Parts: sequence; C-alpha cells; structure tokens
Amino acid sequence: MGGFFGAVSNRDVVTDVYFGVDYHSHLGTRRGGMVIYDKEDGYQRQIHNVENTPFRTKFAKDLEEFHGCAGIGCISASDPQPLLVRSHLGFYAIAMVGLINNANELVEQYFSDHGHQFMAMSSGKVNSTELVAALINQKDSLVEGIRHAQDVIDGTAIVIVLQGNRIIVARDKVGRLPMLIGKNKDGCCVSFESFAYHKLGYEDAYELGPSEIVEVTAEGWKTLAPAGEKMRICGFLWSYYGYPNSNYEGSNVEVMRCRNGEIMALDDARDGILPDVDIVAGMPDSGIPHAIGYANASHKPFGRPFVKYTPTWARSFMGNNQKLRSQVAEMKQIPVPELIRDKKLLLVDDSVVRGTQLGETVDFLRDSGAKEVHMRCACPPLAYSCKYLNFSRNKSEMDLLVRRVIMELEGEEGFKHIAEYTDRTTERGQKMLKAICDKFGFDSMGFQSLDGLLDAIGVDPCKVCTYCWTGKE
Repeated sequence: MGGFFGAVSNRDVVTDVYFGVDYHSHLGTRRGGMVIYDKEDGYQRQIHNVENTPFRTKFAKDLEEFHGCAGIGCISASDPQPLLVRSHLGFYAIAMVGLINNANELVEQYFSDHGHQFMAMSSGKVNSTELVAALINQKDSLVEGIRHAQDVIDGTAIVIVLQGNRIIVARDKVGRLPMLIGKNKDGCCVSFESFAYHKLGYEDAYELGPSEIVEVTAEGWKTLAPAGEKMRICGFLWSYYGYPNSNYEGSNVEVMRCRNGEIMALDDARDGILPDVDIVAGMPDSGIPHAIGYANASHKPFGRPFVKYTPTWARSFMGNNQKLRSQVAEMKQIPVPELIRDKKLLLVDDSVVRGTQLGETVDFLRDSGAKEVHMRCACPPLAYSCKYLNFSRNKSEMDLLVRRVIMELEGEEGFKHIAEYTDRTTERGQKMLKAICDKFGFDSMGFQSLDGLLDAIGVDPCKVCTYCWTGKE
C-alpha cells in the first residue's frame, strides 16, 4: 500500500510536504520520497529506505537542502518513488499508489515497439511508477496519458504529478482509494488522509470522484477530466487501514468503528449469543474503537487487559515471512495480569487475515490466568486475496485462515460453498466458527456480518468494494 501528500503555495511548502507525508506512515513501510520544485533551482528529490527508521527521522537532515513553493511526497510499501521523468510531455515528478496486476503484459507491449527500455530493479521487476509514466507518455498530453494508463491497467492506480508550480492528481478509475484537496490562505494541498492537512492548517475543500483528474495550483483547482459514475471505494479502509481521524466519502473512520462494534453487540444480543463477560477489550490499535462500541451496546465494562508495545514493533503483517510475523505478534502484546487473572474476556479485532495473532493472544491470556476468552472480528471473514490493492494480499489464498479451515473441514469441495462458510446463520458457517474455536482455544467466535459492516460505514453499499469478503466487485 502507500500514501501521498502534495502542496503548492505562494510560500515555501517543504515542511508541509515533510509532515504531510509523515502522517501517512501507517500506510507504507519500505520507501519514502519527496520532490520539491523551485522556480530558480528546479527539482530537488530524495528517496530513503524507511523499513527500519521512521520517515520523519530519515528526511530531517534533507530539510535544509529543500526549498520551493510546490512539492509532492510518497510513502510506499513497495517501489522507490517519486520519480523524475523527462519526455515529450515535459519534465515532471510522479508518484503512484495502487496495484498493477498486468504489469508484465504492459511491459512486453511497450517493448514490442523497438527502442524502449526500463530501468530494472535487482529482481528484474520494473518500478510500477515508471511503468505508469511510460503509459502516460504514450499520449499527447498528461490528461490523455493518465486516462490511457487508467484504462489499460488491471488493478488500481492513483496518480500524483508535480510539473513546475502545479500538481495534477488523478483518483483511480473506480475510486477505491481516496483523493482529497485542502486549502488555506496561501495555497492548496492534496492528500490521501484528510487529517494530515487538518494538522497543517488546511481546510477541507474538495474530494475527487472516481477517475477524476484535477489540476491544483496555489490559487485553487480545476477539473481537467470529469469523474466517472462507478465507485467502489475499499471497505477495508474503515475496518483497518484508515487512520481514526480520517473521513472518506463523508464517513469518519473512528465513528464507523464504534458504530460497527455496537451493531455486532446488538446482533449477538438479538441472536442470544452475547456472552457474560467481565471485560470487553480491543486488539490494539484498530480493534479498540470496535471494542468500545461493543462494550457500550452490550453494557459490559471496557478494559485493556493487554497493551501493544508501540515504540519499536510494527504491525504484524509487515514482516517478510510468516515466522517473523508470528514472532512480532507474540512480542508486541504485553499482558496486564491483574486484569486477566480469573476474568472472562471478550476480545474484538479489526480483522482476521492469516490468524497470526490469534494463537499467540489466546495463549498468553490463558497463561496469565484468563477464565474464558471469547473472540469477535469486526468484519466478515476474509476469504479472497485483494486483487485491486495490497490489502489482504498474500502469496496464496491458502494463507487466509478461512481458506485453511475450509480445506480442513471439507477439502477443495468446500471452496464451492464459501458464501455459506462465511455466514454464521448456516450449518457450514457454524462448523467454521467451531473449528476456529477448537483450533485456537476460544470459548466462542463471531464475525461481523456484511450487512452490519456496510450499515456501519454508512456509504451507499453499491459504492463500496467488498471483494475480499464476497469475491464479487
């Protein structure tokens, strides 16, 4: 995944871009980059590895060298960017967030016209941002080129271009990711997360529609290509990836999560499966607001029987392999024995992807003396690897816990009945819940329903992508 921030103003924007990109650090873990444009000195760029050191620390020493009234930055979970490009469309900087499934095909098509080449990384892979730039440069204008790239890419591409004292931004074709514009008295900014520019003194100004292309200058913004009608914004943004302060399509992340927990508790009470527990707790960090909502609606005390050691441990999915992810999951959760011993606990997690944390969590709670451990997941079972973004993206769908449990219960035949397995009201759904409880030692297990999740989000369900839960766009 990744995040971006850009600003163009009548004053220097270096610190705005620096802090704006840093506020997207929860979305990327590998590379960070900034490009600043100055009318006299041109483009200044720097890219750093941020796998083991925060963006802010890595770029602090570069601030003295940067100067200019326009700039963009990106934090990425994959390729180094932004890139500087010189073509018949001029000299510009470009960054891209998304996923290109047909990258190899597009590269081969590009090679078919002899004389073309790419700078390859050590793996032989072509930088996705360079590929997007190559697609753009096949046309006679940046707008035509961006539209062309959106049309031929199988996947998702949200694009931000800095060309002199203007920024051109393009939301992906069906709006799976957000793209917002902020404004203050000196200029404008563009951002993935709205809270990033709120902290920098910008106010909400505009939210791009699907596939819309907009030019942003210090004076304001104008649409260069209109928005499309079809929208499929990713529902997982609210469940997990989005920062609590952010708003997407008018729906706040933290408000959604609390409401989502309330819906789960009310559904459990309606169905007679609300457990009698001493404490409702959230898996840090994203699970906490879901748990607060569950506790409020169930009238059970909210507590923190364990905390996450945040100074050094990253999210568990960020490890390079399953062994490392498991180790991180075990190390980062620290119990508070006084709130666990002889207690009946209900845990709420934002999602269950591979099941990395489940075993470690229940083990240390049992070892700390918990009497009962109940589990609730704040979204439906993840049964499909995302093919549009890097959310829940695995080397194999068999990495997903739900897939492995189905295989154990029924073999490959069970994959014909995934919809039943992910619905707790069916016989197969009940078997899956029991199998997870038996595997990890929970006293009960429950998943939020798709209807409950969509109700909590509050956006027209037809505009929300639910592929990772349903296998349908």
